[in-house]
This record gives sequence, structure tokens and C-alpha cells, in this order.
Amino acid sequence: HGPASDLLAGLLAVIVATPCTAPFMGVAIAVALGGPIWSGLLIFLSMGLGLAAPYGVLALVPGLAQRLPRPGGWMERLKQLLAFPLLASCVWLLWVAVLQRGGDAVLLMAGGAVLLGLGSWLYGLAQQRAMLGQAPRFVLGCRLLALLCLLVCLAGLGRSVVMDDESGSPVAATGKTGAAIQGQDGPTIEPFSAERLAALRAAGQPVFVDMTASWCVTCMVNEHVALDVPSVRQAFRQHGVTILRGDWTRRDERITAFLRAHDRDGVPLYLYYPSGGAEQVLPQILTPGLVLDVLSPAGKRGKEE
Repeated sequence: HGPASDLLAGLLAVIVATPCTAPFMGVAIAVALGGPIWSGLLIFLSMGLGLAAPYGVLALVPGLAQRLPRPGGWMERLKQLLAFPLLASCVWLLWVAVLQRGGDAVLLMAGGAVLLGLGSWLYGLAQQRAMLGQAPRFVLGCRLLALLCLLVCLAGLGRSVVMDDESGSPVAATGKTGAAIQGQDGPTIEPFSAERLAALRAAGQPVFVDMTASWCVTCMVNEHVALDVPSVRQAFRQHGVTILRGDWTRRDERITAFLRAHDRDGVPLYLYYPSGGAEQVLPQILTPGLVLDVLSPAGKRGKEE
């Protein structure tokens, strides 16, 4: 109990909330890390205040606590139910890790999860025995084994970072990297490069630039809802548009430079270059109608910069 306990409880709440909030905070976090120190502090302070807002309101207006549901067995069931979205986040993050590192990521992450589970179980067992005042040597042994599990996980994480730095380009597992893709009912999709963009524009061909990342929820939703749909694919093909897709999953420096040249610190970024026209910047949230409007001649005239 006390201020230290409250601080640690707040830190635990932030850590537990990270798998749910991080995908939706990607743009804000990118701005915070890529901008000046004062703006980063303001952004993280705002996020912290938002997380603490419910507790702050209850502290300022104690009467509201009486309107909350009474504690009971439903809390335990709700806690268990809310664990499943977190487990789903783990599955999604494992998929992202496989795209980045290949099959080795499955062994690394699954093995780490088993070790963390074992360490947590040993630590909980030690707590139970300590509260009962039993077997101090057993308690110490369990705690040491739990610490060993944690250290092994950290060592594996450190090794993963080293291997990631030593490896080359991202794994071409999703069609976002590698050779060009020509679909029967869609446009030609090529990996992004500034040189290829310049060549296509010099040739007078319309180009759609799609800056994305596997961990970007907004990017994935836009791709499935607005870009990879029959009407939009047909419009891309009808207008002879080439899609240059930049995969920023592992922070390609060339893509980073392109983003910063357009005053962006993160993805998604969507640009359209009509044949012989000026660059058009699309919103971060796309709809099929918006993309079709940009591709139409009327959309070109109305949105040119």
C-alpha cells in the first residue's frame, strides 16, 4: 500500500493495455518518437491522462462510485472473458513476427511464452507458501527459478534483436516485397522505390503509392475494405495504374526518408500521381468511393495540389 504501490499498479495497467492500444496509437507514437522532445512528452502525457481519466473522475466525484456495479463473481468472469482479446492480440503479433523473422519467430515467441508462464506459476506458488510461512528454502528456490525463466526470456529477446539487425531485407511473405505482382483482375503491384516512382512518372504512367506495415491495423483495414475490392481493382486496371507498395514493417530507411519528405512520421500514407498531373495526398482512412473518386477525371481536377 502507499504511493509506490499506486505507481506500480499504474505501470502494470499501462503494460497490460499496450497490446490493445498500441496498434491504434501507432501514428501518435511515431510522431512522439520522431518529433521534438517537448512534443513527445506532451503526447505521452496526454495518453497517460487519458488512461487515468476514469480513476481521476471517480476520485473527484466520489458519488459516481455508488452507481458502479457492485463487486461480485461477475468480475472474475469478466476478467477471464477480457483475456481472450489479449490472446487474439498475441496471435496477431505472432503473425507479424513471422512476417519479419520467418518460422524461427514461432519457436522464439512460443518458447518465451511457456517460460514466462512457468516463471509466473513458480512465483505464485512461492507467494502462497510465503503467506503461510512455510518452507522458506522452497520459497527462495521457486523465486530463483522464476527469475531464471525471466532471464532466459530476456536473453532470447536480446539475441532476437541482434539477429534482426544482422539480417537483410524483410521477409517477402505477403506479396508486399519482392517481385512485381500482376493480377488478372487488378493492377500491377511493385515494391516501392524512389527510382521506380520517378521512372513511371517520367513515362507518363499513373502511380498509386501505398505505404503500409504489417503491424498497422489502419493499413490492413484500408487494404481489405478500400483497396483490395473488385470495383477498386477494376478501376486501377482500367486506368492503367501501377501500385508501388512500400512495406515499412521493419522500418526501411528509404521509406522513412520518403515519409519524412511528406511530413509524416508513420504509416499509412497514400499518394496518387495521375498521368501528367500533380501529386495527390489521400486521407489515412480510405473508402472505395473515395479511391474511385480520386481515380476519376473529375476527382483529379478537384484534388490536384
